[in-house]
Amino acid sequence: MPENHFTVDGDRLADLMRAVSMTESGANVTVTTALKNTTVFRCVSLVSYTIGMLPLHLFEAGDERLKAESHSLYKLLTRQPNDWQSAFDFKALMQMRALVNGDAFALVVRSMGRPIRLVPLPNGMVTIRQNDDWTVEYHYQPAKGPKQIFKAEEILHLRGLSTDGLRGMSLVRQAAEAIGLALQTEKAAARLFRNGMLVGGALKHKAKLSPEAYERLKASMAERENADNAHKWLILEEEMDATPFSQTGRDNQHLETRQHQIEEIGRVFGVPRPLLMVDDTSWGSGIDVLGQFFVRYGLAPWFTAWEQAIHRSVLLDAEKDRFYAKFNEGALLRGSMKDQAEFFAKALGSGGHRPWMGVDEVRALQELGKAKPGQLPAAPGQQEDGQ
Repeated sequence: MPENHFTVDGDRLADLMRAVSMTESGANVTVTTALKNTTVFRCVSLVSYTIGMLPLHLFEAGDERLKAESHSLYKLLTRQPNDWQSAFDFKALMQMRALVNGDAFALVVRSMGRPIRLVPLPNGMVTIRQNDDWTVEYHYQPAKGPKQIFKAEEILHLRGLSTDGLRGMSLVRQAAEAIGLALQTEKAAARLFRNGMLVGGALKHKAKLSPEAYERLKASMAERENADNAHKWLILEEEMDATPFSQTGRDNQHLETRQHQIEEIGRVFGVPRPLLMVDDTSWGSGIDVLGQFFVRYGLAPWFTAWEQAIHRSVLLDAEKDRFYAKFNEGALLRGSMKDQAEFFAKALGSGGHRPWMGVDEVRALQELGKAKPGQLPAAPGQQEDGQ
């Protein structure tokens, strides 16, 4: 069956793309314009940086939970996935693309079946195709050269929430209306400071101004346009009076709209309001609880997405029962130093609790080396159990 082809010239294609990304507020929301909004940038950078900084290790399956340091994938996940990125750079980039585009792709370069490189691929150059036999192919069209087709096991695909199971949904597109309104609100405020005169009151005159005084007053007011000249005094003539204005409901509504859009955007990205630096409440020690909430309900789904994507595509079939990838989110859930001290004391057997951790395990969590013989006394309860 012959395929139907049609061509679109450059101007019409640009108009079509603008129409697709146009919101009801009149703002053209793309990834580039969205990231200029401080709330979107904060949400994306917070999640991406957090994923990037957390250790992602490869473990051997079993009760001992040993790190698979001899496996080539271990080094790629913890140190250097390719020749130009650190593990932090790679994870942060992949996570950022998954948030704003819905998907992130990396080519798994292998040697003798073992992965030796993870190479990020630009989203716009990758298309996904599912064949009649349910297998999935990734079509990669580089800037130069012919198209390349990769199998599912050759692409590490980090995917967000999906409606078809193949492509993830872009959070920028899902929040387009909220972002568009925020952009327009910011633009209106910027236009006021750039071109407008900040009116703080009214000028009253008992009679009619002379033409000369009127022209001088117009020129004086024109000199006070833009933010640099805001709130400067006017020289009044012919017994004129100045009456200041109080803040209007319209001004308050403008501020409320900006605050509301921050909440709307943060809701889509799963970032709590205080982490967007806009909450007036003093959280105090409760900030630890808020951080744990963010990890469990905002980041944990992404942890699972990473871990299972690696298991699905990077590990060989013969390795999937032997190895697994796991984020160490414990550093984000430990709470304050006081809470940690109480937890570790109980874990070591303090207060009559049966110990479930050893001294070296606690020291490892604190990035400390193993205790030397005789360096530390035995933990309470360990002497009783003969441990």
